[in-house]
Amino acid sequence: MPHTDYDCNLGCPVERALEIIGGKWKGAILYHLLDSSNQDTSIRFNELRRIMPNITQRMLTKQLRELEEIKLISRTVHPEVPPRVEYAMTDYGKTLAPVIESLRAWGISHLESNNTRQD
Repeated sequence: MPHTDYDCNLGCPVERALEIIGGKWKGAILYHLLDSSNQDTSIRFNELRRIMPNITQRMLTKQLRELEEIKLISRTVHPEVPPRVEYAMTDYGKTLAPVIESLRAWGISHLESNNTRQD
């Protein structure tokens, strides 16, 4: 259960950040949306499903809603039939770019390190 007060110690802001972007899918969603924002494009829901085939539609919807609720991403519904929904990083969400890139770099290093150790 998330805290409501984060002035308990110096680590609490880290805990809050991990609550926001943690979990199995949020990091990947943010990474792909940041990548598309670098190209000045947004991503449609089904495109995210194709990029991440192991996520269920329900889970993707849930994660996107949570990220939208905290203003990290924006959702645009185009008045078409069928409706076209696109997701993009907000300016606030783009402030996570260095964090996500650092996590990506660390992940690559960790995977390479573990592959070396297992050989």
